[in-house]
Amino acid sequence: MKFVKSLAVAGLAVALSATVASAETRVTYKSAKSSSSYYQMAVQIAEAMKAGSGGEIIVTVEESQGSVQNVMETVARTGNYVFTTPPVLVKLAQGGKAMFKDKGNPRFDEIRALFPIPSLTMHFVVRSDAGVTSFADLEGKTILLGKGSFGAREGEKYLKLFGLEGKVDLADVELSNAVPALKNGQIDGFVTAGSYPAPNVIEAAAGTGVTVLSLTDAQIAETKRAKLVIPAGTYAGQDKDIVTTSLPVVAYSTTDMDDETAYQLTKTFWDQKAKMGKDAAWWNGVNEGLMSNISGKLHPGAVRFYKEKGFALSDAQQ
Repeated sequence: MKFVKSLAVAGLAVALSATVASAETRVTYKSAKSSSSYYQMAVQIAEAMKAGSGGEIIVTVEESQGSVQNVMETVARTGNYVFTTPPVLVKLAQGGKAMFKDKGNPRFDEIRALFPIPSLTMHFVVRSDAGVTSFADLEGKTILLGKGSFGAREGEKYLKLFGLEGKVDLADVELSNAVPALKNGQIDGFVTAGSYPAPNVIEAAAGTGVTVLSLTDAQIAETKRAKLVIPAGTYAGQDKDIVTTSLPVVAYSTTDMDDETAYQLTKTFWDQKAKMGKDAAWWNGVNEGLMSNISGKLHPGAVRFYKEKGFALSDAQQ
């Protein structure tokens, strides 16, 4: 009898274990290069999802070579695939334009947004003693743009837009060496893009003293980018808001994800955001205001959450 009873108990344990395992929702989160801040954010989201759901949502983070790859993978990915990308790339994919020309696929139309994450924020950083308070003052200065990055391309575009092409000396230095180059006077300033507060700007502000330039509303309109305000006090010595531009970044899934999973992911993200912000300040820049940067459709499960919380949604998002 004891043997039979032991078998029964063992069977019950296996059944309970199977039930617990089946209760877990497993999600793949495709992010960015492992060396980037966006990969760090992905890890933080994975930890927040596990903590906020009591272990019911398990997120596996995958490294990516970039946002275009993330979008392209929706063609082959099924199930709970979450990825990050700027909304503009989703729009281009759905229209078969630019880097998605001749690569159109019906799967792109099934992409649905979940929640915004920190934007790629433009920083034009100059030494405090360089006498630069506006873009016009950059003429004759030595500026580091870096190479190949979004910030470098965007910085070059802004110099052209604001009449500074050929009037600024461009330093042939890697962006990773920007802060030492600024400290030793090799450059007057540098351009960087990333979630704020940006680590290299924090370092420069603390060690050298810097000014981060603001753009006028007219300049922002020229760039055709989203306006973003970095609050006063974000960086050492910064006593005023910095008005700049950003490239919004959003976490997406597809219609393969069921509504309840999308609801729980979105709810847990917003519930855990304040806690994440205590560990990493870049989450404090994510708020309801970023929702307007999502140009495409939200997942129905996410829509349910936002309506419950009273978020203002556009007709195009629903």
